[in-house]
Amino acid sequence: MYLDMFSLKGKTAVVTGAARGIGLATADALSEAGATVIITDMNGEAAETAAEGLRAKGRSVHSAMLDVTDPRAVERVHADIVATHGRVDILVNNAGIAISNRPAETMDDATWLKVIDVNLNGVFWCCRTFGKAMLDQGGGNIVNVGSMSAEIVNRPQEQSQYNASKAGVHHLTRSLAAEWATRKVRVNAVAPTYIETELNRYVYDDPEMMRHWVGNTPMDRMGQPSEVASVILFLASDASSLMTGSIVTADGGYTLW
Repeated sequence: MYLDMFSLKGKTAVVTGAARGIGLATADALSEAGATVIITDMNGEAAETAAEGLRAKGRSVHSAMLDVTDPRAVERVHADIVATHGRVDILVNNAGIAISNRPAETMDDATWLKVIDVNLNGVFWCCRTFGKAMLDQGGGNIVNVGSMSAEIVNRPQEQSQYNASKAGVHHLTRSLAAEWATRKVRVNAVAPTYIETELNRYVYDDPEMMRHWVGNTPMDRMGQPSEVASVILFLASDASSLMTGSIVTADGGYTLW
C-alpha cells in the first residue's frame, strides 16, 4: 500500500528549467516513478538532449522550449502539452537563476528585475496557467523550488534580490495552497541548501566561501540534486496527500545554526 502511494503511473508531469541540475534529477525521479515527463527549458536543444538521455533509460520523456518569464509562452506551451497528452497532473516550478555578490546599494535595475522576473514572476505565470487547468480538471499538484535563502540571509555573498525572490516563492506557495485546497489542487515547495551542481563546484577552490557554505552546515557537505529530487517526488505523489502549503527544508541542517 505505502510504496504504491509513491507511484506516478498514468500521470503527466512538467518540470521547468530541467535541462540540468535539480530539474534534470527531478525529471529522472518522476519518470522512474512512472510519470510521462515534459522537460522544459529556455534552451530547447539542451532540453531535448536531456530528454534523450532519459529515454535511453526506457522512460517516457519529452521536451519543450519555454521562457517562464513570458506569460504568453507559458500559455502556448501548456496548450501544446495538453493537446498532445490530454492534461497535466504535476507541475514542478524549478526554473531559476542566482546572481550573487551584488551589494544592494550598487545593484543595477536590470539585475534586480531579471532575478525577480525568472524566480518569482515565472513561478506565478506557470502556477496561474497550469493551476487554472488543474482546477478545471478537478485536481492537480504543484511543487515549487524555493530555497533556504527565503528564510536566512546568506553569507558571504550579497544577494538580496535572490533572497527576496525565493521568499516570494514560499509565500506564493502558501497563498495558492490556501486558495485552491478545497478544489483538490495541492501546492507545496522544497527549500534546498547549497547543491553541488556544475555552477556551484567552484566553492571547492574558494576557502572563504567553503568556510561559510560547508563549514556552517551540520552535515559538513553540500547537497546533491538527487536529494532534492527525492523530496519533490514525495511532494508530487499521493504519499504527501495531506500536505499543502508546506515548505519542506532540505538543507543538511544549515538553518539550525
